[in-house]
Amino acid sequence: MGKKILATLPGFDGLKEEDLEKILAIAVVKKHEKKELLFSDGERGAGFFVIVRGRVKVIKVSPEGKEVILHLCGPGDHIGQVAVFSGHAYPASAETLTDCELLFFPRQAMIDLIGHEPQLALSLLAVLSAHLRQLTTQVESLALKEVPGRLAAYLLYLAEERKSPGTVTLDTSKAHLASMLGTTPETLSRIFSDMAERGLVDVDRREVTLLDQEGLQRLAERGRYGA
Repeated sequence: MGKKILATLPGFDGLKEEDLEKILAIAVVKKHEKKELLFSDGERGAGFFVIVRGRVKVIKVSPEGKEVILHLCGPGDHIGQVAVFSGHAYPASAETLTDCELLFFPRQAMIDLIGHEPQLALSLLAVLSAHLRQLTTQVESLALKEVPGRLAAYLLYLAEERKSPGTVTLDTSKAHLASMLGTTPETLSRIFSDMAERGLVDVDRREVTLLDQEGLQRLAERGRYGA
């Protein structure tokens, strides 16, 4: 793992070359196959991960065994930082969706480094803030909006996050997306079809063109059609 790659990852971009060298010195490159568990809910927070290649889902499982996806993560995403910096256990589980390459940062080594490099702490705080914003939006959608509003809000979030206002690519399965939005794959497919009929989106497999962003915004804010 070179400095050039590390410098492109959120939380590390913009850091000085000497700071990147110090971070690389404590990073451990890990490779995992599809469907491997990175950490379990309640496990001691031994360190956090940054995805270099592949996809990971962060999940909670109810006492009845129902899985709820909290985050779908890809290259550049950080996983497990809250537990590391709070000193508590991981609040959820993380499992690979594909073969993955990750950087693992041991907790104590990272805390020691941050103590000497305050700029790194500010950079990682920005990443944590972005994750908190996403989680807050997700909780709000699940609590206050019907499924069409949740999907509209998620599509707009993807467009903003990836700086692609006209088109977004769903780089996960409908089953995983449905779980994250608190619905079923069948209902999700019906809503996509309904949005297409209303002229809000055009769906070509996993490519979604946002035809009417103002309409999507109204749907996201109201949570339902015609509200």
